[in-house]
Amino acid sequence: MIQTRSVRQFLSAGLNRIGRSDQLRPTGSRTAQVIAVAAQKGGVGKTTTAVNLACALAKVHGQKTLIVDIDPQGHVTSSLRDSVSGQCASLSEILLAERPRDLLDAVMPTKIQNVHITAPDKRLSETEGLLSTRVGREYVLQGAMTNARSQFDVIIIDCPPNLGNLTLNALLAADQVLIPCDMSILAFEGVADILGTVETVNLRLRHPLDILGIVRTRVDGRTRTVNETIGETLSANYGELVLDTFIPLNSALARAQTAGLSVFQYDGRSPGASAYATLAAEVLSRLRPNLEVNAVH
Repeated sequence: MIQTRSVRQFLSAGLNRIGRSDQLRPTGSRTAQVIAVAAQKGGVGKTTTAVNLACALAKVHGQKTLIVDIDPQGHVTSSLRDSVSGQCASLSEILLAERPRDLLDAVMPTKIQNVHITAPDKRLSETEGLLSTRVGREYVLQGAMTNARSQFDVIIIDCPPNLGNLTLNALLAADQVLIPCDMSILAFEGVADILGTVETVNLRLRHPLDILGIVRTRVDGRTRTVNETIGETLSANYGELVLDTFIPLNSALARAQTAGLSVFQYDGRSPGASAYATLAAEVLSRLRPNLEVNAVH
């Protein structure tokens, strides 16, 4: 009898130790759509798009949004540093935890209404390699995001500019992929790489991942011939996947990032702000074609 009681006590203690942190939080009433913003090439406006699309969804369309910064460069926090304060767990702690953890442990609010972000994490480069030793390494973020989906309307993941373990985690946690492409041959070729990875995720990993669209970024009005050539090539190869909205090369976007502000905080009347507001409307129309989108005035 004593031995049986000891075994039961041991098992009970073990179960307590592995209890999930998300059991401490009530489940929300929302059902987030998760968008991975992914590009094989850096410098195409990937983080700029993730940040300002999230802010447009929140400001213009009243969507409660979360930006998950899984890029080791940590540019999401840098882009919004004037609106961020506080401390919480890092994304590396969530991804490398011995027992399942809730992504919400790494989430903090910003001064921008309805916009939350994950904490900056300088260890993500190291985490990329350490994930290789984990069983089910591609699915860690997906599992950690379960409760977060019930707390937000839209979750946007800013992926690293490569196709490593962190990007795979993002793609397997996402419902849709948004692919920024600037007006360059290298960026155009990178689109094919991302689409090939999405196909692999669908077929080999059996995750139903859709293409939200390809958004043309950093479109310089002074290089019309190049813009038309790349644009026509994108349309010829990818058809309706190419979004109608494009993001112009606009100084307000660069200055806002330098100031640690969203473009809406820096200059809400700029062409960059207008473009991201339009992109947000188009994104919502593709995410929820049967949902009436009401702008917040």
